[in-house]
Amino acid sequence: MQIRTIDAELIRKCFLGGANALDAKKDIVNELNVFPVPDGDTGTNMTMTIMSAAREVAALPEKPDMKPLCKAISGGSLKGARGNSGVILSQLLRGFTKSIQDQKEVDSTSLRIAFDKAVSQAYKAVMKPKEGTILTVARAGSEKALEMEDRTDNLVETVNAVLIHMEDVLEQTPDMLPVLKEAGVVDSGGQGLLYFLQGCYDVLLGKEVNTELVQEQQDKPAATGEDSGKDIKFVYRTGFSIIIRKKISEDKEESFKSYLDSMGEKVSCTSDGKTMKVLLDTNDPGLILGRAMRFGALTQISIINLKDDEPAGQTPASAEAVNEAKAEEKAPEPEQPEKLPHKTNAFISVSAGDGISEIFRDLGVDVIIEGGQTMNPSTEDILTAIDRIDADHIFILPNNGNILLAADQAKSMSKDQDVRVIRTKNIPQGVASMLGFIDGVDPDDNETAMNEAAEAIIEGEVTYAVRDTQVDGHTIKTGDIMGISGKRIEAVGTDIVDTTVDLLNKLMTEETELVTLYYGEEASEEQAAKIAAKIGLERLDVEFEIQYGGQPIYYYFISVE
Repeated sequence: MQIRTIDAELIRKCFLGGANALDAKKDIVNELNVFPVPDGDTGTNMTMTIMSAAREVAALPEKPDMKPLCKAISGGSLKGARGNSGVILSQLLRGFTKSIQDQKEVDSTSLRIAFDKAVSQAYKAVMKPKEGTILTVARAGSEKALEMEDRTDNLVETVNAVLIHMEDVLEQTPDMLPVLKEAGVVDSGGQGLLYFLQGCYDVLLGKEVNTELVQEQQDKPAATGEDSGKDIKFVYRTGFSIIIRKKISEDKEESFKSYLDSMGEKVSCTSDGKTMKVLLDTNDPGLILGRAMRFGALTQISIINLKDDEPAGQTPASAEAVNEAKAEEKAPEPEQPEKLPHKTNAFISVSAGDGISEIFRDLGVDVIIEGGQTMNPSTEDILTAIDRIDADHIFILPNNGNILLAADQAKSMSKDQDVRVIRTKNIPQGVASMLGFIDGVDPDDNETAMNEAAEAIIEGEVTYAVRDTQVDGHTIKTGDIMGISGKRIEAVGTDIVDTTVDLLNKLMTEETELVTLYYGEEASEEQAAKIAAKIGLERLDVEFEIQYGGQPIYYYFISVE
């Protein structure tokens, strides 16, 4: 098959086909994560990133020009990027589209250059790139494309050779990262990227590939008069399924349904004990998805902007007619949050749990972004928080290592404000950094002091395993309790109290003076007191503080000082 050039329309179809391919395989990508923690996983983050761009691409006319197509892919993915894997994917797309945006058609030469620009752009976004990751797999593809320069001008041959080489390198990633080898998996981000590109390639080959938005077709009801125009109160029709990790009590299920009722309308929530299906209209889909992840893994996520949808039963109009109609009568945007009063220094913190959020507010945080471990906020979520603030200096506390790149990306996209990202990788570091801030001090000095305060503490987390695996010398079974510190699993057991005590004994040193336990929604103050008592019998010199965090999924966040 000979294809020497591709136009914007074919690139559009390839992109949508690739997005759907990644969406279909996201659960497989999630299963490749080394740490079996119930967080926002790689497959979910990459899919939500790509679908943010796919929604903007799908809204373009069927035969778009190259520049608006590239803008939709780049802008949509940059704003929707979630997690480090999602940010890297968005940067790959940014570099690729920036390279081709001024061309009418892409040939083999311009494709090779675009691959190279994509990889260069992604590497710039990561401060300390590691071999054996999505970056390695992407770079392998770029290098193979350059090798094909003197061999063929057929795009099919070039892309086929690129994909074969990328797959070979992906299989080698366990030899580059020992943690992958121990767990017996390849790099999840690299696998997600390969699924996306394979979907693009299938479209290029002319295979029967769905290039409509699969997510936007799921559970999509027929539009009615009340769902159109200016009368829409809740903008986003949100649907998803929860694969339930353990039995949900009637009280918790009713509480969740009441929460859904308070967040929107037209609520449907059904469960067979293994899967819960949810559909509602809301203005806050991100908050709802974060709350839902307390019960298990999310799948079949669908978020539809009702104000952008054409009413069902209407004869499809031409792109020009649709654009003219939108220009004449555009539905009002959702009400924007009120701008906060001007101040010298302002703070944004990612948080999970009402107790943790209250602690941050008491410490002076101005805007709380709900999410954290349960649902990594997107770059756009962080930009929205920045837009609420009127301050000379803004300090962002990501409080999760998987949100750092999204925060950095939001900083780079916020050109008119002094934004500083504090390198907090967990909640205890976030609390410590706020305590390290000194009012009236130069912002550069405060940024340094906050980072130093975060690094000075030893932190830990206690949660449960969502899959069988082997990592850090531990053989872990689904449902086991895990004590984690940094990027290592330090303790594994079947009892929350005993595993937490085991973790603390490994974290404390002879110099330890204070331990703070933030207990989550599935723990209790009494349980935390029992943990403190067990440690206190041998360490009378250590003071314990017990605070309510209310965080989902994690029984405890721990700070050791």
